[in-house]
Amino acid sequence: MTPQLHTLENGLRVVTEPMPGLQSASVGIWVNAGGRHERPEQNGIAHFLEHMAFKGTERRNALQIAEAIEDVGGYINAYTSREMTAYYARVLAADVPLALDVISDIVLNPIFEEREIEIERGVILQEIGQVLDTPDDIVFDWLQEAAYPGQPIGRSILGPSDKVRGFGRTDLSGFVAERYGPDRLIVAAAGAVDHDAIVRFAEETFGHMIPRANADAAPARFEGGERRETRELEQVHFTLGFDAPGYRDESFYAAQVLSSALGGGMSSRLFQELRERRGLCYSIFAQAGAYEDGGMMTVYAGTSPDQIDALADVTIDELKRAADDMTTVEVARARAQMKAGLLMGLESPSARAERLARLVAIWGRVPDIDETVARIDAVTAGDVREFATNMISRSQAAMALYGPIDRAPVLQDLQARLAG
Repeated sequence: MTPQLHTLENGLRVVTEPMPGLQSASVGIWVNAGGRHERPEQNGIAHFLEHMAFKGTERRNALQIAEAIEDVGGYINAYTSREMTAYYARVLAADVPLALDVISDIVLNPIFEEREIEIERGVILQEIGQVLDTPDDIVFDWLQEAAYPGQPIGRSILGPSDKVRGFGRTDLSGFVAERYGPDRLIVAAAGAVDHDAIVRFAEETFGHMIPRANADAAPARFEGGERRETRELEQVHFTLGFDAPGYRDESFYAAQVLSSALGGGMSSRLFQELRERRGLCYSIFAQAGAYEDGGMMTVYAGTSPDQIDALADVTIDELKRAADDMTTVEVARARAQMKAGLLMGLESPSARAERLARLVAIWGRVPDIDETVARIDAVTAGDVREFATNMISRSQAAMALYGPIDRAPVLQDLQARLAG
C-alpha cells in the first residue's frame, strides 16, 4: 500500500501506511526534539522528559498508563536520540484509538508531579551508572564527545549526573514549551490502520496547538580528537571515527555501503582480517551513523591489552586498502545486505511506522521503496573507493579508548599511519 501524508494547518504531520493482512498496528508520535536541541544547561532534559511522560497525566496516573495498553495485550515504550524523541505503541487493530489516546495524552498532558520527578531522577541516575559500567556502551558516548567537542550533538543523551540531579518541573515544562510545537510533531502509524480516522483524531486532539518559533539546532562540525579512560578490565574497548555524510548528502549511500563492506558482517574485511585470520578480537564492526547535517563512520573492537597496538594498526591498514582495492563483488554483497535489511524490516509495522516518521522528518515526504533501492543499487565500487579516499584524507579522526590502555597507540600515530 502507498503511504499517505496529511499536514494540519498548524504544521503537525500525519503519515500512515496500511499493511493488508495484519491484525495489529504500530502507532506513535515522533518529536523533532532530542539531545542536540538542548542548551548546555539542559543536557539530559529531553531524555528526562521522555521518562516523565509515563509518570502521570491529568487523566491517568503512571499505573493507569501502563495498564491501559497492557490490559489489551499491547506494548508501549519510548526512546530519545540526538535528533528525535519517540513515543509509540503496538496494539491490535481494534485498540488503535486507545493507543492514540494514551500516547497523545502523555505527550500533551504530563503533570510532572514533584514526587514522581524525584523517583524518576533516581531511575535515570541508575541508568547513567549502568552505562558507565558497560564499556561497549559508554565508549561510544566518549567517541561522540571527542568527534564533536563542545557541541550539543557531541553531548551524552542521558546527560551528566550533576545536571540530572538539578532538573525540576520548571525545566521540564520549559523544554516542552520550547520544543514540542505542532510543526515538530509527526503522528505515524502502520499496519491495520485507517488513514482518515487517524487524521480526524489528530485534528481533534492536536488542531488547537499553536505553532511556535524554534531556534534551529547548532550545526554539527566534526572536529576530531581523542579520549582515553583507564580502568581495570579484561579488554581494551577501541573506537575510531571519521567524518561522514548526513542523510541528505549525495554520498550517503556510498558511506553506508563502505561501512557494510568494512564491518557489516562475518564476510566483511575487518571481521575476516582481524578476527578470522589474526585472532585479534572477538567483536568488531563498522557502522555509518547519520544526522540531518553530518555523520560519523565508526569502527569498534574489543581486544586484549597486549594486542591493541596490532589491532589498531591493522584497522588503519584495512581502511587504506578499502580506498585502493574495494571490489565489485564486495560492493554487490554490501548492497544486497542493505536491501535485505531494509525490505525485511518493512515486514514489521513498528519498523515501518518508524521509517515513515524518519523519512517525513528528513524529506518532508515518504520516498517510494523502489527509489531507495535504486539509490543503493546505483553505488559502484568506484564510488566506494572514492568516498573512502576522501574520508581518510579530508578530516581529523576521533578515537576513544577504555580499559587497560597503557600499550594503546595515540591518535596522532594512527593518523600518521593513515597518511603514510
